[in-house]
Amino acid sequence: MSDDHGNAQAGEGAVIKDPVCGMNVDSTSAHHTQYAGRTIHFCSSGCLTKFEAKPEHYISKDNAPQPKSCCGHQASGPVPGIVTDPVCGMQVDPNATEFHADHACQTFHFCSQRCQDKFVADPSAYHGKKPVDQTMAPAAPGTIYTCPMHPEVRQEGPGTCPICGMALEPEMPSLEDEDNPELRDFSHRFWWTLPLTLIVLVLAMFGHRFSGLSTTARTWVELVLTTPVVLWAGWPFFERCVQSIRNRSPNMWTLIGIGVAAAFGYSVVATVAPGVFPDSFREHGRVGVYFEAAAVIISLTLLGQLLELRARSKTSAAIKALLGLTPKTARRIKADGGEEDIPLEHVHVGDHLRVRPGEKVPVDGTVIEGRSSVDESMLTGEPMPVSKSVGDRLIGATLNGTGSLVMRADQVGAETVLSRIVQLVAQAQRSRAPMQRMADKVAYWFVLAVVAVAIATFFAWGLFGPEPSWTWAVLNAVSVLIIACPCALGLATPMSIMVATGRAAQAGVLFRDAEAIEQFRTLDTVVVDKTGTLTEGRPAFKTVRGVAETADEEVLRLAASLDQGSEHPLAEAIVTEARARELKLSAAPDFDSITGSGVQGTVDGRNLLLGNRSLMDRNGVSVAEVAEDAERLRGEGASVMFLAADGHLIGLLAVADPIKPSARPAVAALQSRGMRVVMATGDGATTARAVARELGIAEFHGEVTPEDKAVLVQKLKSEGHRVAMAGDGINDAPALASADVGIAMGTGTDVAMSSSQVTLVKGDLRGILRARALSEATVQNMRQNLSFAFLYNAIGVPIAAGVLYPFFGLLLSPMIAALAMSLSSFSVVANALRLARTNLPDDATSFRPGTSASTPRATT
Repeated sequence: MSDDHGNAQAGEGAVIKDPVCGMNVDSTSAHHTQYAGRTIHFCSSGCLTKFEAKPEHYISKDNAPQPKSCCGHQASGPVPGIVTDPVCGMQVDPNATEFHADHACQTFHFCSQRCQDKFVADPSAYHGKKPVDQTMAPAAPGTIYTCPMHPEVRQEGPGTCPICGMALEPEMPSLEDEDNPELRDFSHRFWWTLPLTLIVLVLAMFGHRFSGLSTTARTWVELVLTTPVVLWAGWPFFERCVQSIRNRSPNMWTLIGIGVAAAFGYSVVATVAPGVFPDSFREHGRVGVYFEAAAVIISLTLLGQLLELRARSKTSAAIKALLGLTPKTARRIKADGGEEDIPLEHVHVGDHLRVRPGEKVPVDGTVIEGRSSVDESMLTGEPMPVSKSVGDRLIGATLNGTGSLVMRADQVGAETVLSRIVQLVAQAQRSRAPMQRMADKVAYWFVLAVVAVAIATFFAWGLFGPEPSWTWAVLNAVSVLIIACPCALGLATPMSIMVATGRAAQAGVLFRDAEAIEQFRTLDTVVVDKTGTLTEGRPAFKTVRGVAETADEEVLRLAASLDQGSEHPLAEAIVTEARARELKLSAAPDFDSITGSGVQGTVDGRNLLLGNRSLMDRNGVSVAEVAEDAERLRGEGASVMFLAADGHLIGLLAVADPIKPSARPAVAALQSRGMRVVMATGDGATTARAVARELGIAEFHGEVTPEDKAVLVQKLKSEGHRVAMAGDGINDAPALASADVGIAMGTGTDVAMSSSQVTLVKGDLRGILRARALSEATVQNMRQNLSFAFLYNAIGVPIAAGVLYPFFGLLLSPMIAALAMSLSSFSVVANALRLARTNLPDDATSFRPGTSASTPRATT
């Protein structure tokens, strides 16, 4: 018999239902507890823990008729059949799931907490409709948004930054994030108004050549075309300008807003009521207008924002790529021995999961049955698969080889190694605020100075100027704001960055943002990964030695013949070498893979064993004759395999991850420039020492995890060093994001490139020297551009204010203002273009040969 919760009270071995997940459980299950005088049984410790935390939730659900609908009617008992999750469309058992919500007198059931949260946040988006696309779902309640420019600004839900006015972004991106709405909005504003801006610019420059268009008509056409550009396309900039004034944080938006408003407002008055202006303000039959200046400033600023928003949207690519590594489902073994595929979020601690050959490990856990080799390169960077057997640890998202494993889930959700890597990358990206451009550093005082001069000009002319004094006061104050409009100031840094990134791309260096270019020149320490950065990142044949009168090539031929049936990377290296030597391979009909040890089979009538020492020992094969050679090869970082035929050793083979030809000259070049080179690798100390010794690297760290690499970078930074991290793998992502500048190899993973600010297209570390030289030239060029921009303002603003009027009767006419603005922009653009001719170190001259190597110092 059973109680009213489906749990057995008598009858050993009865099958009952787990009240948490709904699985059928044998009453002999080790997971059970007492509640309300009854024994409740569970499929796993995870379900038991959930029940003990909130037993009334599960008991009332399983025993309902207790729950009531939102209309107050008594529920009629357990819900029959399978229903559809209204958010994601998955099929859900209402009696098994713990996620429910009431809306419009109806109870809805969900597959997970995330779907329930999305429904509760906006029920109308899902009720009565087909399940919506996840990419259009609103952010879950509690999602924290932050400003990419000011990480200290954090709030629940979307909004704008009170400091700079930028749209806030989710602190932790997800695969379900929709497109950036600000980027989409600015794109529409830019492309819809760009034709209007171009027409206005042409009319302003060449309109006098159109004989059929009078001067007055041309002015009105410019007004009509400029109005949507300024009042619609430029509206977000005016909002940011007002916000900066309200928050007492003047910035470039303050300059742009005031300048455009002054130019546009002045021009509107000059068009609508030209009679209020003195005759001296008339040129070519009309009062000078600045419609083209206002429109061009808005369009250029929108273009700059589009480029910046696109770059910002890529900062979350690393996190999304990491999230995409995890499998979507896991295969759970039920208590009755049956198996089922379940969503990954439904895996609980203690669940038994099967990992079939070629599948990804779903979560972190321990092997409880089976043997296999697992590719853990995403975590360790080590290209060689790792043998796994009972009791060994498994890491989620790593790739299982040819064997089948049964594992126990130990860490799930945010507790897995991959989730911690995601959190580290997100934390590092948010904790490093982008470097403010040099124009922004002085914008606060520059804005205050311009506004102060304009106010002083207004009152000075109004109180002491010639009649009509207050008309002159308005005109000259507006002239001050117009001449201070930041055309050249806004172009100073972006033009240098644009030209520098193009020049860098020609040299095989891709910069993702301006911050990297500005900071690269300050670097003094480079932390480098080994696998894929200093080495090729894939096993390659190293050497072969025959014993017992067996020729070396015969040993290689027999081993390759046997390995033709293996998918192991080491086997592939041996077969590739044999084919390169054009050796004739034989068939191996009795091939068998011995997981974690090697392979065996028959070739040309001989019984062969190929594998590690453990395999030889188990089969009574002595390797004493080559033990010294084997140890020496291991000391050089190679993997050694022994070959036995008919119970006797006939040779050994070694496979290693070869060092890149460019690695030694690259390390020597960096050291010759006074940069400290530190190697950090997940490989063992022996391999790390061998590579460090060959490359002349004095300091190396072996057996480090992704967290350890990030900690190492932070430690070096805390010591006052300016640190670059160079790597190519997923395991390097946290350190790449934590470094002052992250440098990815173009031959590496997308995650590494997304986490870094610089990519070396060819994977050659000598590109660091080229990037550093270009960084120095670019920063110098930006300073020159800013100097030009401020010099023109320093000259133009006093003239506009009328300081020369008492001595020379000179005021700033529209022609002079337009000429000054054009010259300032031209000088900035022309100077920035000089960067395209920057000489950079080439591969042949970027290092000094013969640099003495230091004795490696190990840290494991």
